[in-house]
Amino acid sequence: MSILLEQPPRSLCLLRLSALGDVCHALPLVRTLQRAWPDCCITWIIGRTEAALMAGLDGVEFIILNKAGGIPAYREVARQLRGRRFDVLLNLHPSMRANLVSLRVRSPRKVGFDRERAKDQQWLFTNSRIRAVTRQHVMDSFFEFAAALGVAERVERWDIPIPDTARVFADRHIECERRTVLLSPCAAARFRNYRNWPAEQFAAFANELVAAYGVDVVLTGGSSEEEQRAGALIEASVGARCTNLIGRTNLKQLLALIQRADLLVCPDSGPAHMATAVDTPVVALFATTDPRRAAPYLSRNLVVDRYDAACRRFLHKSADEVRFGARVRSPDAMSLITVDAVMDKVAEVLG
Repeated sequence: MSILLEQPPRSLCLLRLSALGDVCHALPLVRTLQRAWPDCCITWIIGRTEAALMAGLDGVEFIILNKAGGIPAYREVARQLRGRRFDVLLNLHPSMRANLVSLRVRSPRKVGFDRERAKDQQWLFTNSRIRAVTRQHVMDSFFEFAAALGVAERVERWDIPIPDTARVFADRHIECERRTVLLSPCAAARFRNYRNWPAEQFAAFANELVAAYGVDVVLTGGSSEEEQRAGALIEASVGARCTNLIGRTNLKQLLALIQRADLLVCPDSGPAHMATAVDTPVVALFATTDPRRAAPYLSRNLVVDRYDAACRRFLHKSADEVRFGARVRSPDAMSLITVDAVMDKVAEVLG
């Protein structure tokens, strides 16, 4: 539905708490609104990890919710919102946690998703909705919030600040004169997530990558046992051409590394969308999630897509027959991706 405002808002609150990929998808919406309404004060209620990535963003005030902090964390957000009023609230996060936070935001106009996409009864906490669109990429769905407010021209720009210290860190590990491929083998650990390509296949791919192109390889990721194991296997396969930084970077350092690299290869995860934000091509591996909904926005042509095959094998339906965005929760689904398929996509970038 169209929600044209009588005049440009003076203050706007945006609610998207997580995750890294989704806040990267939300940032072009912020840039779009900033261009349309340069005098509007924008406040973003965001998670602590995600705020660390977005730190220093121009023209945006952050109110940070520490999701691990329990009830005291919600009270702190409520304290920061006390006595404030916004012309518009854009609730980009259909979840009960975000719904509860939205109760603390005073605004006459609270905009949320259409009924089909408003999970966790979000429609009970909003009074306006974006138009219903089927089978839409997440970033396109966020742009619908701008369209609903009468802003038609999109701004596909991110400009996440990278401090000099992070750039120095990247310079130390990536040589300018050598081609470097960044490998981020694991998505964030979640219950029955199953987004990761088997470490043995990732290691075989890394070995073939170095043999074919003579590139340097840099490994990134968190400090979990799964990530450490994957990193050790890949490092053993590649040898001296590999720098293992798994568990050794913060988010700004990771963003600087991605920006300096020639290519990123990873599963459906935050780094894939961070790469989009710094215009680094990414070969993203999809089988358990639908790339039509969540592929890296500027590298959709480089996706290794086995989602339909996974749906047919494990859900016994095609990708078009399952609910849009449905996940294939099988630990074997990512094994459908072959080394040859990944190398074919890499060839489109490295030649």
